[in-house]
Amino acid sequence: MPRIVIFTDDPGWHGRQLRLAFADRGYDSEYISLTDCHFSIEPGHNPIVIPGFEQQLPDAVFVRGVPGGSLEEVVLYLDILHALKIMGVPVYNDGHAVERSVDKGMTSFLLHHAGIPTPLTWVLRQRSEALAIAETELKNGQLLISKPLFGSQGEGIRRIEKMTDLFWLTSSHGVYYLQRFIHCAGSGFSDSRVFVINGRAVAAMQRRGKSWLNNVARGARCEAIDMTPEMASLAIKATVALKMDYAGVDIIQDKNGQYLVIEVNSIPAWKGLQSVCDINVAKLLVDDMLSRYLNDIAINTGVAA
Repeated sequence: MPRIVIFTDDPGWHGRQLRLAFADRGYDSEYISLTDCHFSIEPGHNPIVIPGFEQQLPDAVFVRGVPGGSLEEVVLYLDILHALKIMGVPVYNDGHAVERSVDKGMTSFLLHHAGIPTPLTWVLRQRSEALAIAETELKNGQLLISKPLFGSQGEGIRRIEKMTDLFWLTSSHGVYYLQRFIHCAGSGFSDSRVFVINGRAVAAMQRRGKSWLNNVARGARCEAIDMTPEMASLAIKATVALKMDYAGVDIIQDKNGQYLVIEVNSIPAWKGLQSVCDINVAKLLVDDMLSRYLNDIAINTGVAA
């Protein structure tokens, strides 16, 4: 039976959904943490050591999680993903896609470079320059968001609303990432998550936050929405700009009605999206991965409820 590795430290609901989807296609899948993988560069050995796959590498890997850690540790995890691809093992999403999206500075640059509207952003080292930018924005009636360069689910994000907030402005390991705060259209706080698979926007939802943070992990409520052609087009372009197999693209509509891409996730969760959409996201992901990288096309390619 073909064997798939699902890289994750915490399989949870998403891991179970993927394992069921692979099993429905006749594939055995195993949860493995990248922390348990390493290189063994010596004659007669497979250079990439994955527990349970010492004799033969997996047919493909699905990246559901990349652990945090020191710079050296994270580089090692990404090196393993790169090496697997070099060895001919399909990696979904691959290491380069993960690198581009976990680095918020590079994400902002690539979106801007591709002509995709995104909030004004500054990524810099000097505290004096960061303070000067923040003071100018506040004096012009703008609010700012301070984010760690690496992070997810709203961790470490602060909103700068007044001059006294500048006292606690700190860098993230020596780097300041500042982004103009976007006031969303309508009342309250909300943005949209568009899920893109292989250049197709398959589903969307609105996230309505209890505060200005709209992350589901922070208690935001998920609501079904009708995806507009403009939202779908922006999400697809963002995914192409970051060269991803699939992505969760966060889009906000400002008070003037303009859509802006605020984040692109290469390892997106979809439990909230699944709860308000009549599609099986895991099935779509697995079908796309198997058909494009293992030439295994499902007999029934219809969307499962």
